[in-house]
Amino acid sequence: MVRERSPGIKLLFAVLVGAALIIPLVFVYALVWDRQGQSQTAQQSITAGWGGPQVIAGPIVVVPFRTTETQNEEVNGKVTTRTVEVERLLYISPVENRAQTSVRPEERRKSIYRSVLYEAQVSGAAKFELPADLPRFGVTRERLLWDRAELRMGASDARGLTKGGTLKANGQSLPVQPGKGPGATSGQGFFAFLPWNGEGVLSVDYAFGLRGSGSLSLVPRGGQTRWDVSSSWPNPSFSGAFLPETRSVGGEGFKAGFTVDKLALGQAPVATEDPGPPMIDDGSGGYAPVMAQEVAMASSASNPASGGAVEVIGGPARAVTVGLIEPVNLYSKVDRAVKYGFLFIGFTFLAFLLFDIVGGARVAAAEYLMTGAGLVLFFVLLLAFAEVIGFTVAYLVASAAIIGLLTAYSAAVLKSWRRARFIGALLLGLYALLYVLLSLEAWSLLIGSILLFVALAGVMYATRNVEWSSIGRSGNPAESGGGPADAGSPPAAPA
Repeated sequence: MVRERSPGIKLLFAVLVGAALIIPLVFVYALVWDRQGQSQTAQQSITAGWGGPQVIAGPIVVVPFRTTETQNEEVNGKVTTRTVEVERLLYISPVENRAQTSVRPEERRKSIYRSVLYEAQVSGAAKFELPADLPRFGVTRERLLWDRAELRMGASDARGLTKGGTLKANGQSLPVQPGKGPGATSGQGFFAFLPWNGEGVLSVDYAFGLRGSGSLSLVPRGGQTRWDVSSSWPNPSFSGAFLPETRSVGGEGFKAGFTVDKLALGQAPVATEDPGPPMIDDGSGGYAPVMAQEVAMASSASNPASGGAVEVIGGPARAVTVGLIEPVNLYSKVDRAVKYGFLFIGFTFLAFLLFDIVGGARVAAAEYLMTGAGLVLFFVLLLAFAEVIGFTVAYLVASAAIIGLLTAYSAAVLKSWRRARFIGALLLGLYALLYVLLSLEAWSLLIGSILLFVALAGVMYATRNVEWSSIGRSGNPAESGGGPADAGSPPAAPA
């Protein structure tokens, strides 16, 4: 007569083994992050000689002007005040800007990693006009140094400017020079000296080719900005401070149209400070929220130290963004799959426990451990295959391998192919459910909570007659042909 552990002790052993599997799951989770880091490093090496995410800014007219400032100096312990003449820059935004961009994407690979690159053709037309009430902004025409006026165009990664650029002012072609891009592009881009004295309307035409990767952004300036962008890439992501007014996305590509008005920008038509680069999150392809720029206009009477010039106070530029995203981010999906690891371990161990306690099949702690190791191995196989053949096919291969392995092992552990087929069906349902949860991210919490409720109700029903603290004898173990129907029979009588 062999004495058995009580059902409560069996449950405790199953829980302890499941808790011990936290360690390999954490290692798998760390492995996903490590491979994702290697993927990003490989993508950066691919784009190193091409160009990163690009931000386009401009055109903008920049004119130096002279003004007076009041400075305080301490000499021999005494504070003296003096007025000096300084030179500052006036940034004039266009009253209207119409831009068109055509994006031609391509994929480049390095080993098993790939990155989306593109070549963009940018062209547009802008109109400039000095405000009629310019003196109210603290700058008068006679202070402006028109002989040094510049027309600036910006691209945030100058490595992508391999096709050259053209600038025309009132139909006249201007010789372009590198650098001096607007502040939104950190000074990268190109410029030309501008033959304009501020009279009348200035018409500007521009065109250039641009290489980049991942995303393309445009910083709107001035009165009204319209941007039409098109590409053959079928998976765009629209983000940034403004979303497109019109868009069409299909298997042959996309088209989008943005319109941004001056009131939405909150910018003055002229300023003495240029907004900084937009806040961009390159890692996720998304763009961080951009705080509204506060534009303060001070008169010479209220702010004599600045000569009455308009000031821009803080804040980066706003941008509209089009991202060329991967249709499936395999690392994020594998990462989410690993988080459901305990769902697989818990349900499989629960089935073993019920066959043990209610059905009479004896399951050792080592058998729980090896079954759990097989379930953890699924995520390693999923990651390894997904990097080579894609997430969906890798999911089918890894799940089929683990289901076949554990079904065969369960037949030996539970002494019955009927019970093993039940375990196989359980795993098949769990893997199918996990794939649905990964695909329907918004519904994952609802589906998961309902599943746990149903599982808890089933366990309560199956173990309603179990005396968890009793100690039984294995005098007549259940026949090896028993299956899930065994779960309905009462447990053995206490010894």
